[in-house]
Amino acid sequence: MREWTILGAGALGCTLAALLREQGEQVALLLSERHRGHLHPTFEFIALNERRRLVATRPRFAHQAADIQCLVVMTKAYQVLEALAGLAALPPQSPIVLLHNGLGVAEQVARRFPANPLLVGVTSHGAMKEGEWVVRHTGRGETWLGPANTAARAHAGLAWPLARALGHAEWSEDIRRLQHRKLSINAVINPLTACHHIRNGQLHEPRFAEVLAQLSEEVHQVLARLGEEESLEQFRRRLNAVIELTATNYSSMHQDLAHGRKTEIEQITGYLLSHAGTLPMPVCRQLYNEVKRLGG
Repeated sequence: MREWTILGAGALGCTLAALLREQGEQVALLLSERHRGHLHPTFEFIALNERRRLVATRPRFAHQAADIQCLVVMTKAYQVLEALAGLAALPPQSPIVLLHNGLGVAEQVARRFPANPLLVGVTSHGAMKEGEWVVRHTGRGETWLGPANTAARAHAGLAWPLARALGHAEWSEDIRRLQHRKLSINAVINPLTACHHIRNGQLHEPRFAEVLAQLSEEVHQVLARLGEEESLEQFRRRLNAVIELTATNYSSMHQDLAHGRKTEIEQITGYLLSHAGTLPMPVCRQLYNEVKRLGG
């Protein structure tokens, strides 16, 4: 049986580990050296139905890279390259699956690991940490995988065990379109909620109507420039649906700023600004600068 090695023992990484283990899959967590001295043998997982259980996984470290059969990277986007730096011994036939927010990282990973099958994906599952080794699954969603290089197409079957564990996972040859669609939502909700210190649902308050309209138009213009065919009206309907669905949630960027952590602003808004060409993008640029000023 294949062993899944998850790099990124955050809320989503541990949630994936727990859901895979529940289906009988073998799972290892690739940990940093700082965990070696105080490694907890298990973590507590709180399911959507509030059921609590302890999840046991195999601990792995970078020097064991040669034993990795399938690597799922679930770190923050800006951490991916550094996290992979110590895995030079990763077997060239082992697939690498990137599941993170933002865009622009896969191209750099492909240059560093040119022989490995490289898959990219998007997921809308929600999770949060309630303690050092206590993780809560907060929302179920869709998960999509697709190829970032030719070799990845031989590994479309990885979606099947993920579908059993997550409730939904599918393969898409048009994964870039799905990445663009997730990026467009993140580029509106994340920086706005982070800069204004609010929950997602508060974006529907009248005071945000004007900035929400302008920001969504700017984001849509860049996505159209990148070849996306979704109309502005369709994008706004999708955006509003996500805001309503996650109304009580704090965005990941809000939480990063609130806890003094670096954000993924470069891979989200920064990516859009780098592909805007001559489009002015005043609201996007203002939010980008404000998140940077706040330490993100």
